Amino acid sequence: MAGTAAAAARPRTPRSVVRSPLHRAPIASVFTNGPRRLTAVCGSTTHAFPYHDSTAMRVPSRPSMVPLLRGAPVLLALAGALPAQSAPEPPVISGTPRLEILPAQRVVRARDTLRLRARLLDGDGREVPGVTIRFFPAGGYFEGSVEPDGLVSSGSTGTMPITVSAVIPGRRPIVEKVEVRMVPGPARRVAIAPEATVLAVGQRFRYGATAYDDGGDRRADAPAWTSSNPAVVRVTAQGLATAVAPGTATLTATAGPAKQTITVRVPSARIASVELTPSTAEARTGDVIRFKAVAKDARGAVIAGVRPSWSFSPGEGTIDADGAFVGYVQGSYTVSANFGGAGAEATVTLAARDVRRPVEVIGRLPRTRFTTEEVWLHPNGRYAYLGSGSGGDVFYTVDISDPAKPVVTDSMVLNTRRVNDLMTTADGKWLVSTREGASDRKNGIVISSLEDPAHPKKVAEFTDGVTAGVHSAFVYTQPRFGTHVYLTNDGTGAFHIVDLNDPYHPKQVAEWRTPRPDAGRTLHDVDVQDGLAYLSYWNDGLVILDVGNGIKGGTPSNPVLVSQYKYDLNDLYRQVEAAGGPGFIRGTHTAWRHRNYVFIADEVFPASGVQGAKDASAGRAYGRLQVIDISDMDKPKSVAWYEPEFGGVHNIWVAGDTLYMGAYNGGFRAFDVSGELRGDLRAQQREMVHLNTADLNGYVKNAAMTWGVVVRDGVMYVNDMYNGLWIARMKPKRELTP
Repeated sequence: MAGTAAAAARPRTPRSVVRSPLHRAPIASVFTNGPRRLTAVCGSTTHAFPYHDSTAMRVPSRPSMVPLLRGAPVLLALAGALPAQSAPEPPVISGTPRLEILPAQRVVRARDTLRLRARLLDGDGREVPGVTIRFFPAGGYFEGSVEPDGLVSSGSTGTMPITVSAVIPGRRPIVEKVEVRMVPGPARRVAIAPEATVLAVGQRFRYGATAYDDGGDRRADAPAWTSSNPAVVRVTAQGLATAVAPGTATLTATAGPAKQTITVRVPSARIASVELTPSTAEARTGDVIRFKAVAKDARGAVIAGVRPSWSFSPGEGTIDADGAFVGYVQGSYTVSANFGGAGAEATVTLAARDVRRPVEVIGRLPRTRFTTEEVWLHPNGRYAYLGSGSGGDVFYTVDISDPAKPVVTDSMVLNTRRVNDLMTTADGKWLVSTREGASDRKNGIVISSLEDPAHPKKVAEFTDGVTAGVHSAFVYTQPRFGTHVYLTNDGTGAFHIVDLNDPYHPKQVAEWRTPRPDAGRTLHDVDVQDGLAYLSYWNDGLVILDVGNGIKGGTPSNPVLVSQYKYDLNDLYRQVEAAGGPGFIRGTHTAWRHRNYVFIADEVFPASGVQGAKDASAGRAYGRLQVIDISDMDKPKSVAWYEPEFGGVHNIWVAGDTLYMGAYNGGFRAFDVSGELRGDLRAQQREMVHLNTADLNGYVKNAAMTWGVVVRDGVMYVNDMYNGLWIARMKPKRELTP
């Protein structure tokens, strides 16, 4: 919806408004022609007022990525043209009017559409004439959309709250909120895990199975199990198998029309003994100890292929189907491998991990005019670049040569309402910054020369195809292909690759998007390492593309899909919906490759804050950091996680064996990520540092909203949305009293 002179000649219907102190979505202008009446609906409260020519309303063309923390979303409905001085007589309505909204069962399959219909009935059940009905989204903004005429487009599973407004000339509007459930489609495939293909006579083993629809969304119904030969292997409908006699049986897990099979062999040899190694082990909490169980017959011969059921006590830790054990609390554990009639045990002694360290703040640069967004350091380490948001039209250059005394050396004002992301080229000659909310709707990216790093100079911009806004940009150089910028697109959710080898004339060389309807497609962030792009695709999880690595033959001009890790966001954050209602914000937000892992962090906010509260107490972030094992790139799997007791998980940085994190209102945190990672990282005592970045004089008083961090030479440059730049470092570990 462009705010041009031509557009001003046509009346427009404003879209929903979500005002947020954290994020500001791209802005569109709505102009009017002649005296009109504007009705503002906020929850169950309405306000009507006239406005005239040249009145421009500022409304976002897309919802904000963060829900309102200081008030409810505002919905605007434009009533029909009314005379400026004399409104028509309101219709006579008998009794109490009510909205009839159909269908009564509002359920739609993900990636499909549903038509809502509504009419206003009087107290006698008769339809009231002359009523304007409009439908508006009231949550679930990234999972789907609804048109003013009631057409719901579902892009993902979840629940979409929708406000229905009946505007009656001369009367207060009738407003009602309904919910549309967006559910997975029929089962298309079934995945079995764990997969045990050999069982010993008498052994019991529980198989797991999960059903998915054609879009990769997990279905809640559990597949039912059957055996082709119960005389060899019996199995319950829930997947508990028992090996009865030597032979072969095929087990089948079925969900609707989808099924998956696994062939199980039961050897004739009986297990007489089990050898478990290591028999004893000493380690720290969080260390992964891999156990191996070998089954032998009465002659001492190994029975190949059989795998045990694992258990341990006490219960504070985890062990997977392959025997990888990790304990969370110091002390002694007994690990058991069981094959039915035979088994073995081992003892593990764990010491405390003891990685906690003191932290000190060595410098501050408060910012309160706007919220503070991304921070990036020049490769020379002497300058930092700091973005702004919530209407921010500027980024700052900061001299950090003395980290204790950061000083602003310059600022660049741009046509934007948000500079969300900044990044330099590896040689430090050029800076790329993103734009969202430009008044002329030409967002995209800005390229600046860093000939003098203290004073960036704009030399070019790129807007082709990304005028709706760019949320994140990653600059990456490959010797074979040169330098490119990898962009997100706020409007389409597409992934764009822009050639930056001539910074004065950037040009697009490729565009890629997930194969799904436009509704529900959102690309939030990009990380590129070793020619592979790790895309945080919100509803679609982690997507990995070959953009020059060669593993799939991809190049910057021809990105090729490598693999995808999609997970059930609704199930993962059930407690958020329970606390704040349906339609909450949740999605894959950030990805970072480190060794054979990709760390992915989710951005999660409740649909509503705490009633009666304000400022810091009004709401909070949630979220989980997952550790995705990509040692088998074609089969990524989640092996570990971190979830704060309070706060969220936003942007991260990994240096050496330490992960640094902005945890939103949970402050700044750093973790030990050394060694193999399994299970609950917080429970394993891996946290090294916590810093509360709240400030009594901040943008929001005495509240932390830590965005992220950049680390260089042990110094941590932490950007807080409410409180500007914090510069800190970890101090040496203290010796503790034995």
